[in-house]
Amino acid sequence: MIFMPEILLKYGRSHVPFEYDEDRIEILGTHETRRVLSDVEINEKLDAPIDCRLLEDIANPGETVLIVVPDATRQTACDRIVNLIVRRLIANGTAPFEISIIFATGIHRGVTEAEKQAILTPFIAQRIKTLDHGPRDLMQIVSLGETSGGIPVELNRALAEHDHVILIGGITFHYFAGFTGGRKLICPGLASSKTISQTHKLAFDCETRSRRAGVDTGSLDGNAVHEAFIEAAGKVAPAFCVSTIVNDAGEAVDLFCGDWITSHRAACDAYSADHTIKISEKRDLIIVSCGGFPHDINMIQAHKALETASHACTEGGTIILLAECPEGLGRNDFLNWFEAENSDALADKLCEKYQVNGQTAWSLLSKSERFSVQILSTLEEDQITLMRMKKAISLEQSLSDSPRAKGYVLPAAGRIKIEA
Repeated sequence: MIFMPEILLKYGRSHVPFEYDEDRIEILGTHETRRVLSDVEINEKLDAPIDCRLLEDIANPGETVLIVVPDATRQTACDRIVNLIVRRLIANGTAPFEISIIFATGIHRGVTEAEKQAILTPFIAQRIKTLDHGPRDLMQIVSLGETSGGIPVELNRALAEHDHVILIGGITFHYFAGFTGGRKLICPGLASSKTISQTHKLAFDCETRSRRAGVDTGSLDGNAVHEAFIEAAGKVAPAFCVSTIVNDAGEAVDLFCGDWITSHRAACDAYSADHTIKISEKRDLIIVSCGGFPHDINMIQAHKALETASHACTEGGTIILLAECPEGLGRNDFLNWFEAENSDALADKLCEKYQVNGQTAWSLLSKSERFSVQILSTLEEDQITLMRMKKAISLEQSLSDSPRAKGYVLPAAGRIKIEA
């Protein structure tokens, strides 16, 4: 019997086992092996912020503090960070009723009560006031001017009603904002639907019918979307920012904090150095896992893994995507975009009336036209077919179509960048 190594590929909250031939298949992206930060180490980093005063010197007793945290689609080790920061604020004289926590959901669905407890811990969720963001709720939105490009900056009024704003987010790659975290917690996280739409529109060039130059994974300099996010967030001028780097289990292995621009940039640089993978050749077969929940919570989130896989696959090659999508597509109207004849027609429709998820649909469709994409998912077959993909019954059956192809396995595609 020939022994072959096995890897467990994350699929939702479970795993799909995959035995592979090391002569043909290469694993791209290893599991995070760095030690998880202790509470003492996290506090030491909070005691040495980058280009910024200590939290205790920023928030004085009697002043209000708004802590901005991600929603359930992100892994950030937010529970530990929020706990430690709240304790520090209270020890410094800030009363619990002077602290509020708001979830930066953007146009995502709202955070459930169970998710609030998971994100914050039950201890914090039961003792500190939490706020929900509604991007279309005009009662929640306040106008703070415009960007230099004329985009209206409309943000949740809680940002303007508190004395200090603290951002807590995680760092990973983002396919058009460059990276997550930092400024993104405010815009798009706490922006109106109009501001979200107009800043995201900068990612698409209607003249070339493609992504705008400079807008790319891991790119900040010259990235029009990132620059607009910075301008919008600058209207609030956050007092403090925490950016975590987490392992596959969502535990913090590194942390950068301080000034909301420079500490975030330092975190992005560190993340990029550790998570950019250079390959000598593209290959005909790519097996890609989003990294499990929450990265494959819906199709809109799972698409990011397909984006990563596309940079490792030869034109016309096969991509097998593992994405459970327990919450379906992510938006009820997402499939409407795929009624277009092809990606060019979808681009025309997008330029006529831009919508944020239309750009995701264009990106997905352009890849399913370039590659043979099979998806192992709970999505309905008719939904998958409309998106020009093929529903996989099992990983083994999909692999039978390419028995001798050289390939790559991406076990956590949402966490890496591929450079060919």
